[in-house]
Amino acid sequence: MAREAGCMDRGLFFVIGDFFNTFGGVPAASRAVEAGRKPGRGDLKKLGIDPAAFDKIGRF
Repeated sequence: MAREAGCMDRGLFFVIGDFFNTFGGVPAASRAVEAGRKPGRGDLKKLGIDPAAFDKIGRF
C-alpha cells in the first residue's frame, strides 16, 4: 500500500520552519501598509498574495 506524503513525513523542524517563514512576512507587510507603502514582493509571496493582484488595489 502506497503511503501519501504528509506534514509529518517532512519532519517537525521543516514544518516549524515553514510556519515561521510564512508568517515572517506578516509584520513586514503590515508595517508597510500601515505606513502607506507597498509591501515587498517577497513578503507578499510568503503570504500567498499575488503581487500583481495587490498592485490593482487602488489605495493602501
